[in-house]
Amino acid sequence: MKGNSEALGLLKTVAGKKGLLVTASIFTTLSSLLQVVPFAAVYRIIEELLLHARDIGGINKNLIVQCGIIALLSLLGSLITLYIGGMCSHIAAFNILYELRVRLSDHVAKVPMGYHTRTATGELKKIIETSVEKIEKFIAHQLPDLVTAVIVPLLLLGYLFWLDWVMALVLLLPIGAGFWLQARVFGSEGGQKAYREFQYAVEEMNATGVEYVRGMPAVKVFGIAADSFLTFRDAVTRYRDISLRITNLCKISYSLFFVIIGSLFVFAVPAGILLASGEAGSQSFAVTMILFLLISPSLSAPLLKLLYLGGGMREIVEGNKRIEAVFAEKPVSEPESPRLPSGYDIAFEDVSFAYEPEDSMNYKQILSGISFTARAGEMTALVGPSGGGKSTIASLLLRFWDVQQGRIIIGGVPVQEMGTEKLMDTVSFVFQDVHLFYDTIEENIRMGNTRATKEEVIAAAQTACCHEFIGRLESGYDTRIGEGGTYLSGGEAQRVAIARALLKNAPILVLDEATAYADAENERKIQRGLAELVKGKTVLIIAHRLSTIQGAEQILVVKQGQITERGTHEELRAHKGLYEQMWQSHIAAAKWRLGEETKG
Repeated sequence: MKGNSEALGLLKTVAGKKGLLVTASIFTTLSSLLQVVPFAAVYRIIEELLLHARDIGGINKNLIVQCGIIALLSLLGSLITLYIGGMCSHIAAFNILYELRVRLSDHVAKVPMGYHTRTATGELKKIIETSVEKIEKFIAHQLPDLVTAVIVPLLLLGYLFWLDWVMALVLLLPIGAGFWLQARVFGSEGGQKAYREFQYAVEEMNATGVEYVRGMPAVKVFGIAADSFLTFRDAVTRYRDISLRITNLCKISYSLFFVIIGSLFVFAVPAGILLASGEAGSQSFAVTMILFLLISPSLSAPLLKLLYLGGGMREIVEGNKRIEAVFAEKPVSEPESPRLPSGYDIAFEDVSFAYEPEDSMNYKQILSGISFTARAGEMTALVGPSGGGKSTIASLLLRFWDVQQGRIIIGGVPVQEMGTEKLMDTVSFVFQDVHLFYDTIEENIRMGNTRATKEEVIAAAQTACCHEFIGRLESGYDTRIGEGGTYLSGGEAQRVAIARALLKNAPILVLDEATAYADAENERKIQRGLAELVKGKTVLIIAHRLSTIQGAEQILVVKQGQITERGTHEELRAHKGLYEQMWQSHIAAAKWRLGEETKG
């Protein structure tokens, strides 16, 4: 039953192009039927030649010519129908490939961020690329091959049973024994478990491989060899071990199957000799015997193909299960009737949050009882020790996760009731770690507003102080970023991100330490860009450099998931609490110079 459900899951995946697949199957079946016709024609030719072996002049030449033409036409017809079937299956495959990848990409963009934090990039990459690619190969190549590999042997065996059922039965027995050997391995719990572990090993190796490549600067600096990068080495070792396990599991049954199916004529010869001894001088049986010897190798080829298809199908089914597992992840819930906010005040009301559910072994509360209001048109700053929960507060505003307790409200409307599209239109976010896509600089900026004109893109870049360095690039705004293109410095990338946010022009702006990686010159330019960006907006800013938020209307000190202090810069300094300690440390750090001794 389990195997049937897995096969049904695969068929459900490919059901979107049912018409094309049915057409492909029909033409492939016709091709298989036509492949059998030459054998019947050869049988008639051999029979005619043997019947008139002593009187060549009595041979019916017209019959031989007709049989030859029929064999040739059927061969051509088989090739044409196979081509049509292959084209239909390829068109269906590439359409399904495209639609499946788009659906997966859309879906993973809608699931909570928790899914991405617990799922390795390499694992997800393997599912979207390799698992989907294997389904395409199954539809385009293996499905037509499967039809041929099943129908041709059935037709040939049916024809052989019609010629001589005893001889056909002799061939059928080793075929049945060979497939029974395969079923014992591939259908067993041990075989299925081994293939599941093989898929996990491939995903783990991909994930650690991606991590190793991404950490190449550290790898080079510390001289870490691939075999000393423990997680990568362990993953490769597990992949090797499970591959050897599968090889050991299959080697006996595979070898026996290959030998038995590849040598069917060996079973036909002794059976034919025994039967011929009882039909001495029978020319008809001699023709049948010759035909059995001719057909046996032709019967072996599609049966051996079934062996390869069977092994590949296990991988495809396991890959499809992982695709289904991604789709099984529930996306962030959307309201049936999205509400529009009446303003742009942000209110956190007694918000508590943990990344893992309460019954999980890894449960740890990150935020507890967070309450504050960020008024429209004002700047609210979040400061505090690292790991206190500042970035989590900002992420919850965008519904990267949903809170377990309390509410987050924008303009009187809970964020869950706004709808994701409206929420994203309302909020701009400039991250500490900027991600620029492998595309042109112009398109990276235009992501803030896909309808923006080139002039509007340039105006945003000028305001963000990045127009100047873009103009110095060889291709200007058409310069590609990333692989095969240009790599920007941290400060340059940050200014492109600010230009993107300026172009979006959302009424609420979240800044997560936007100047963290900038040098003094870049920081000055980024600050100029930010000064334009924050005008008239509700601003929530996460800052470590306290000098950048002195003018904030409200500063919240976040420590260990709670707001411990709140007020303006002057009020918090006068309070002489944690903020004052942070301010004094900030001043001391600004005065520190390399080589100076620390005075107690």
